[in-house]
Parts: sequence; structure tokens; C-alpha cells
Amino acid sequence: MRSQVAIVGAGPAGMFLGHLLRAAGIDAVILERHDRPYVEGRVRAGVLEQITVDLLERLGLGARMRREGLVHTGTNIAHDGEMFRIDMHALTGSSIMVYGQQEVMKDLFDAAEKTGPKIIFNAEGVTPHDIETDRPFVTWRVGGADFRLDCDFVVGCDGYHGVSRTCIPPSVLKVFERVYPFGWLGVLAEVPPANHELIYCNHERGFALASMRSPTRSRYYLQCALDERIEDWSDDRFWDELCTRLGPEAGAQVVRGPSFEKSIAPLRTFVAEPMRHGRLFLAGDAAHIVPPTGAKGLNLAVSDIIMLSEALEEFYRDHSAAGIDGYSARALARVWKAERFSWWLTGLTHRFPETGPLERRLQTAELDYIRTSRAAQTTLAENYVGLPLLPVRAPSPTELA
Repeated sequence: MRSQVAIVGAGPAGMFLGHLLRAAGIDAVILERHDRPYVEGRVRAGVLEQITVDLLERLGLGARMRREGLVHTGTNIAHDGEMFRIDMHALTGSSIMVYGQQEVMKDLFDAAEKTGPKIIFNAEGVTPHDIETDRPFVTWRVGGADFRLDCDFVVGCDGYHGVSRTCIPPSVLKVFERVYPFGWLGVLAEVPPANHELIYCNHERGFALASMRSPTRSRYYLQCALDERIEDWSDDRFWDELCTRLGPEAGAQVVRGPSFEKSIAPLRTFVAEPMRHGRLFLAGDAAHIVPPTGAKGLNLAVSDIIMLSEALEEFYRDHSAAGIDGYSARALARVWKAERFSWWLTGLTHRFPETGPLERRLQTAELDYIRTSRAAQTTLAENYVGLPLLPVRAPSPTELA
């Protein structure tokens, strides 16, 4: 088989890239080791930046999002029972959209069935080869048979545990990582949300987040120890703890009901540099992980893909390598800003093992500053709704090396 681009992974990064390349007339094949129900069914992000909303519209995939998504012009912060609102739209002119990743994936897969790109599911042992040459290829197995795809470029969109990043030599790859000493216990329940917008809660017992997926489906999170067991958290215990942390105002609005999904997710900050080596590019979780506090994971994958698709389109249209040479530096500049925001918001709202009276007072002072300062609220709002893409710049000799 032959294709201009081989995409490893049919998650958000891989699917968005496949659609963008198809729209540009660039042939791509997506290789996914799971089946569609598995990929589509993973419970993930639910907050879309304006850049992600705009891309769905640009691809002609925004109709259902417009009907079912929830536009949020602001967000709320609660601190030991007192809550204040940040009007993101008034401060930045932008909003966010609450529309679950599962719904985004359904829209991307449905469109692919009609117009492409080509997806090969259940591809086992996907492996890129010869990425340091101008003739890379990818091999895999389906049903015991071996296959090979020759291509011009390989794009690794196969997540944190994928094979693509391991193809970059250790002497080249730099990894920056922090594993947080706590996780998020999350539940989904068919109950109306406690508020029409998100509530981020800083409480002496730990962080809480009141979110939603629709007007009738709520998504709630509690900070918990990494050694907690899901079976020790009955629904009643979860609702009691959530209401305590949200405080009397928001807690009184919580509608209780049976949860149909409950899980504990660890928090991690992770960045791999560079995001391009030879004819291999990394995008999305294959290159970076952010704590979910800032709602950046899916949106960072989208910004990577927009930059990479622009670079590949320039390569095939203008026979110019400027875009692909500058992709890593351009993408990482936005990645690190999103990592900074997620790190800052996590530190502001969570309890760490070292959080004592001094750290608690500092958190309180910063939250009070945000509550009373338009400048501080603007900084938070600008980062939350999503920073703009950086313009293309020429890579430095160090980056090219």
C-alpha cells in the first residue's frame, strides 16, 4: 500500500488530521489498534476551546454540536463555600463549548464513513520504520496477516502509551514529567448539573469540580488519594463529600442520583521534545499530557493538528519544507503555555502533601486577588478560552539539529 501520510492512532488528533488532509487533497491512512466502539466510548474531555469549535465548523461537522453543545460565557470559582464568577466573554470576546469528546469522535467517525479518510481498525503491532530517511513505512497485522504502508511522512497520534514516541532515539528525545500525588475521582450521572456553568472548588478537604455533559447529564470530580479504591466510594459517600466541598450555595443545587460511570484518573504533566524527528511527527498525547484542571488535552491536540496540517499542505502545494521544519518549535510554544496554565490552576485549587498553613494562606490571597482584579481575571480567561496559534517562524539551527 502507498499513501502520502500514515497516521498512527484514530483518537482526536489522528481523526482531525485525517479530515484536514483529506480536505487539502492529501492522501492519508489512519491505523488504529482498537475498534471504533472502543475509541468512541472512552470518557474524556468535555470542554472545547474556540479553536476546536471553529475547526469542527470549518470541516462541516458542527451541526450536532450547535444543537446539543452548551455555550459557556463564564466559569465559577468557589473557595471554602464562597463563589465568584469570571465573565470570560466580556473579558476576552470568546467562550467555551461543553460538548463531550465522545460526541466529537462520533461526528468525526460518521463523517469518515461517508467521505474518508481511510481508517484501518484492529491494526496490531503498528510500527514505523526508516523515519530518518525520505522513504519511511509502517507495518502492522490484521487477522494474522502482515501489511505494509509506504509513505512520505508518519504522524504519531497514538497517545502517551503509543509506539511512535519510542521511535525517536533517546539521545534526541528530551522528556519533562511530573506525576501528581493525587488523582481525580469522577462520576457521570443522569442528573441536571448544579450550575449552568462549571464550578472549580478550592476546599480544605481538597479540590472539586462541578461540570456537565448536557442539561440532564452531570460530570463531577473530587480530588482523592492515588491509593483510593472505587469500591470504597458509594454514591451516597460521593454526593455527601461533593456537597461539602462545593459549599452551601452550590451544594444545595446538587441533584443526587445513581452514577453510571465512576473512575479514578491520575494527574500528570508530561512534555516530549522535539515533536518532529526525521519524517516522524508527534501530535496530541503522544507528545504531551496536561493535568485536566485546565481542560487543555483535546484542545492542545487540535492546535497541534492545525499547525501540522498547514505545514504538510505547504510542503505538497509549494514544495517548501519551512512549515514542517518549524512545526515542533511552533507547537511546543503553545504546549508549554498550556502546561503552565494547567500547572498554575492545579496548584491554586488542590491540596498537596506540603500544603500547610502558609501555603493555604497564599492560595487564599491569590484567589482573593483574582476575585477583585479585572487584570487577573483577564489572564485566567485568556488562557482558559485558549491562546491564539503562534505565527510560523523559521526554526533555529539548534532546533533543526
